[in-house]
Amino acid sequence: MDADAKEDLTRRYEAFCAHYGMTPTRNNLGVSHENGSIESSHGHLKSKLEDALLLRASRDFDDLEAWRGFIDGIVGRGNARNAKRIDQERMALKELPARKTADYEEVHVEVTASSAFTLRKVFYSVPSRLIGHRLRVRLYDDRLEGFQGATLLFTLRRGRPDPSGKHGHVVDYRHVIHSLRRKPMALLNLVYRDQLFPRRAFALAFEALLAASGERPACRAMVGILALAHERGCEAELALALQEALDDGVLPDLTALIERFRPKDIIWPVVVVTLPALAIYDQLATNVGVAA
Repeated sequence: MDADAKEDLTRRYEAFCAHYGMTPTRNNLGVSHENGSIESSHGHLKSKLEDALLLRASRDFDDLEAWRGFIDGIVGRGNARNAKRIDQERMALKELPARKTADYEEVHVEVTASSAFTLRKVFYSVPSRLIGHRLRVRLYDDRLEGFQGATLLFTLRRGRPDPSGKHGHVVDYRHVIHSLRRKPMALLNLVYRDQLFPRRAFALAFEALLAASGERPACRAMVGILALAHERGCEAELALALQEALDDGVLPDLTALIERFRPKDIIWPVVVVTLPALAIYDQLATNVGVAA
């Protein structure tokens, strides 16, 4: 980190300690063993995780919550052995503050003409209606929350830059589909193209279209398929239809898919309105006059 980043981290850590009534200390420079109680425990946890992953025989998890549950189980078993010492320590602790400290960093971004902004070397797409607006973004460890004034506009998962130093991308096809429909060929060389496909069936369909029909027809068809998923709200059903076609060795047919997922014909009920005779109003007026 540069000097400004280090200073900012120090200020935020001091604010964190002040909020919880803690007194921070620092190790003596060059005396590495003073950090041993922390580093040793950290190393043991990493070894436990590695062993658990080997026993699990897979490093794949369905989602972030599944991974967090896996971590919680290992940490919980380790803490259970120290339960008595933790209880003794808890007796000496103060009451917690009335509220948590802020666990996010707040920054301001401007949405560009490409319906996106770049933050910490990650490109994020947002709804096109926000183009040209300056937004306040709360940067959490796992997500971003975008505000205009006090109004929450969106929540995005937090992306990370590539280890090689290249920019990361968090892109939703719904945010960019309108511009893609104007220039379908842009799909071919987009650096974040793979993230545009919401499910694997869409990516496989594009590969099949490229191989069979060439670049221009494939891009037009794929952009049409993504637009169909957005406009009809049928992403999951459309993915199944694409996978069925690919399994049968058939290329996805955009025209057939549009017909398949078009709005169903609605049969409106026949409403018969019987109009009263106008003379009845004269009778009502007469009755009102008598009552008065």
